[in-house]
Amino acid sequence: MNPVDTAARVAVVPEPTGGAGVDGFGAVLADRAADGRWLVDGDGVRRPLPVARWHGDAEPAVAALVGRCAGPTLDLGCGPGRLTVALTRAGRTAVGVDVSATAVRLTRARGAVALRRDLFDPLPGEGRWAHAVLIDGNIGIGGDPVALLRRCRDLLAAGGTVLVELEPPGAGLWRGQARVAAAHGTGQLLLGPAFRWARLDVRAVQPVAGAAGLAVRQVFRWGRRWFGELTPGR
Repeated sequence: MNPVDTAARVAVVPEPTGGAGVDGFGAVLADRAADGRWLVDGDGVRRPLPVARWHGDAEPAVAALVGRCAGPTLDLGCGPGRLTVALTRAGRTAVGVDVSATAVRLTRARGAVALRRDLFDPLPGEGRWAHAVLIDGNIGIGGDPVALLRRCRDLLAAGGTVLVELEPPGAGLWRGQARVAAAHGTGQLLLGPAFRWARLDVRAVQPVAGAAGLAVRQVFRWGRRWFGELTPGR
């Protein structure tokens, strides 16, 4: 995710039932030019959502991740599919997975394979994937990084890796409720439905990975972004 907005805490109002925020991330993904979108924690701290970046081509940091994927790869929480597309163009077998129908439609429209599926539901090729990737804050999916990484471990073949984007040092492990929010003409934020979310930084990843049966092979940085490469523990 992007750094915390310096506006930190904001006044919020609930999104009316049936409004644009009800579809959560899917509603945000529908408009590639959308700005004024944030992820708002339960305590009101907001982080800007880089929607235009998600819709673009793979930036250098994502291209570097593609270079670490030598075999069949799952892009978990694929969004509009820039990583899935980059993997496909690099000659990798790649499948994007997302609960959002909008995300899956956009990924397929770009020529890549995507499934509309909860990643905790059965997926094709379980136990045979070389890599599972969680970028753009997707370690937060479900609000329980241990359970999420354990699920990733179960998807991997022997010798496989989990590539995960992490928070910079200092954030630790945070778990709670979050909402996607959009700017309103009144200066307040209209909130979508609450969902469980989490954040994990480079210092907290080792014990969390260990609890999931994974070992941290490497933590590396690309610009202002941090990543971890995890492998199944012995």
